[in-house]
Amino acid sequence: MPSKGAKGLVVNASVARAAGGEGATASVSINCTEFLETFRDKCPHHIVMTSELYEEWNKHQSNFATRWRRSMLAQKRLTYVTPRQNRALYDKIERTAIREKDIEALQKDFHLLQAALETDQTIISLDETIRQLFALASQQVGDIRDIIWVNPDRTSEEDPIAWLQNGAQREAHRQLSA
Repeated sequence: MPSKGAKGLVVNASVARAAGGEGATASVSINCTEFLETFRDKCPHHIVMTSELYEEWNKHQSNFATRWRRSMLAQKRLTYVTPRQNRALYDKIERTAIREKDIEALQKDFHLLQAALETDQTIISLDETIRQLFALASQQVGDIRDIIWVNPDRTSEEDPIAWLQNGAQREAHRQLSA
């Protein structure tokens, strides 16, 4: 059971792949590492996993992310959810896409939305392409408008570390509909 004030955050495997630990030299790797370290060491929040997300992490996570996830599990800050299948929602979202490759991308990452809707409606991801596709869909699909999306590599635009440390609040400018 999460502690008071803790939020369940769905962390995409893109962040796990990019986080490089102390030896990181690329800015995206440094930013993801710092975000995950802050998450683990300075915040009460917990990570949300589905079976699909767990498999993605297993395929793509860096050595640092492997250790990070184990430490979150040891701290009992890893929550598994089994989202309800919501074909009607998926169909609404899919109808907002025009290109076949966009439909495939929406299908591939729909599980992130499902997990977020089952918990605190927050996704952490580097994937700006899918973020934009879901943002466009949110203009027609009210169910996903309020989902918060934070990119740990957009340090100047989004200040993700401060947001995390300040309680991962639901800020309107972070919503898909913004």
